[in-house]
Amino acid sequence: MRAARSYPDSAGGHAQRPPQGPTALRIVLGNQLRQLREACGITAGAAGHAIRASHAKISRMELGRVGFKERDVADLLTLYGITDEQERGTFLALARQSNVPGWWHRYSDVLPSWFERYLGLEQASSVIRTYEPQIIHGLLQTEECARAVIMLGYPDVCAEDIERRVTLRMKRQKILTEPGGPNFWAVIDEAALWRLGGRSMMQEQIRHLIEMAEIPNVTLQVIPFYLGAHVAVGGPFSILRFAEPDLPDIVYLEQLTSALYLDEVRDVQHYQAVMDRLCVQAKPPAETIRFLSSTLKEI
Repeated sequence: MRAARSYPDSAGGHAQRPPQGPTALRIVLGNQLRQLREACGITAGAAGHAIRASHAKISRMELGRVGFKERDVADLLTLYGITDEQERGTFLALARQSNVPGWWHRYSDVLPSWFERYLGLEQASSVIRTYEPQIIHGLLQTEECARAVIMLGYPDVCAEDIERRVTLRMKRQKILTEPGGPNFWAVIDEAALWRLGGRSMMQEQIRHLIEMAEIPNVTLQVIPFYLGAHVAVGGPFSILRFAEPDLPDIVYLEQLTSALYLDEVRDVQHYQAVMDRLCVQAKPPAETIRFLSSTLKEI
């Protein structure tokens, strides 16, 4: 069976939904090329030699971490014995599409390179599960809260760059209300409700959380202080799942100046188990709304 897939339109709902955005497309194409290479018994070194590159470049291509030159893809397809013109055309079209910049590319001057990949994955996801112990997740922040968080992380940048980062974050949030957006499930430590800003900002942010919890594809849970220690004391993380079967679940761990992207099955399963236990420990969604309303009265 060939690895290539097409994504025809279908009113009957049977067609597979195409992966969204260049990041997802690169991962899909890279995974399909890896399957073809392994099926032929060709080493990464031999594949690299065929395109005048190293085995390390083949590895980066197959992981979807670099862009694709059509010439390289065409040479690899020839090496892997793919001669059917229609099938080759599908691969080459995917390569072209994967090189089209995402909407966030216009903000690349204020985006760290390691975060650009996350934005691509976020846009392509069908499910996002996240735990935040200290601050409200970026997809749930009010504009004022986002500005405060960004200024905290970038205290030395100019006001214009701060506003560009705020605008980018607000545009990211549209994914939750657009048709076909992901199911977003956030577990928030109560500390995040009190962490930033004064009384007015906290009140506005909590009211916003209550409103967001009413969106059908958004689920919120809070872990109150009085529950004590829990299974995720190590820090924040997100798990992204995709409708496209060639895209593995990915765990995203953000650090101060970089990020980790974990897709090994054992790692993903560990974080999924932690998230499942967090959801059991946290207040259920309906009780979370009541808890947020009660907290709002206390501020």
